[in-house]
Amino acid sequence: MKVQWKIPALLLLAAVFCACKSGMPEKATVVRIRQLVDTVGFARYPWQMDSIMSRIDRKGWNMSTGLPWKMVISPHDDYTYVGKLYPEILSNVKADNLILIGVAHKAASLGIENRLVFDSYSVWKGPWGTVSISSAREDLLKLLGEQYAIVNDSLQSVEHSLEALIPFLQFYNRSISIVPVLVPAMSPERMIECGSAFSEAIGKVAAANGWEWGRDFAIVATTDAVHYGNEDWGGSDYAYFGCDEVGNRKAAAHEFEIIRNCIEGPVSMEKIRLFSNYTLDSSDFHKYKWTWCGRYSIPVALYTSYFLNSSGPLAGEITGYSTSITSNHIPVDDLGMGRTAIATGCHWVGYAAAGFRNP
Repeated sequence: MKVQWKIPALLLLAAVFCACKSGMPEKATVVRIRQLVDTVGFARYPWQMDSIMSRIDRKGWNMSTGLPWKMVISPHDDYTYVGKLYPEILSNVKADNLILIGVAHKAASLGIENRLVFDSYSVWKGPWGTVSISSAREDLLKLLGEQYAIVNDSLQSVEHSLEALIPFLQFYNRSISIVPVLVPAMSPERMIECGSAFSEAIGKVAAANGWEWGRDFAIVATTDAVHYGNEDWGGSDYAYFGCDEVGNRKAAAHEFEIIRNCIEGPVSMEKIRLFSNYTLDSSDFHKYKWTWCGRYSIPVALYTSYFLNSSGPLAGEITGYSTSITSNHIPVDDLGMGRTAIATGCHWVGYAAAGFRNP
């Protein structure tokens, strides 16, 4: 028998259908968290960071005053070794939106070079909860295009250089959002090209968002300085002057020469090129001449800042230099932390920290 529906019954059926449909779960948005690589040398929890900060001797701190940094260079080694250099330089990063430029230690093993490497994670893990990704990331990728940028989570997921900065940046500002970028091997000419393109893209994004450099956004670059000695470097010999007391003093003197000639004072094309002359083999840019792991990340960050700058001279200020054998090591063993490498007269790492702004 054919059912004759009355109008009220039809309305009731429609109401039930709509109620059921509205109660159905929508497809969940997958939040992809970029997990930590180094859980030994770096802090993972708020209480670890609080303890580390309380153990750093604040006497003699070279804390910056005045205008916030527009760009900084920070180390990224174990907290016990680098110590006060982290807060000294990163405490004066005041912007919420941070473009992080790091070393791509494992890029060669993945066959990646010549382009800036972005990620596609939703958030990054930090001690005080997750760190959001700035909306600027997608805009920068679009503006840079495939000529200058790629997305590769495989490389981003195994790189430790940028995650070293997050706990200190988050310690001072829980509201940061980031754009993580890694710089693989590039020729000096290609570094200029990428720096120019990156500065143009950043300038457009900043203008569209009404961001002021230093106040609303900043560039945070990272490198460890020389990796020195002939012990436990995977069979490599980086003891350029020998690793006795005299050789180590000569190595430190060479470090100060590089910093003084290339990083300190007004930023210029000539000084950035000189940094590459110090660190890259002239016959093959893939090879070291002097073992700064940031031999690509630092020039790209400096070129980017140089081209981006339009408000008078941009100048670098050195806030500190130390090494893994001369710094006051912070006790961390009772915090569930430790060391990822030895520190001896024949195996040590240098650490340089510098901030850049208009004087």
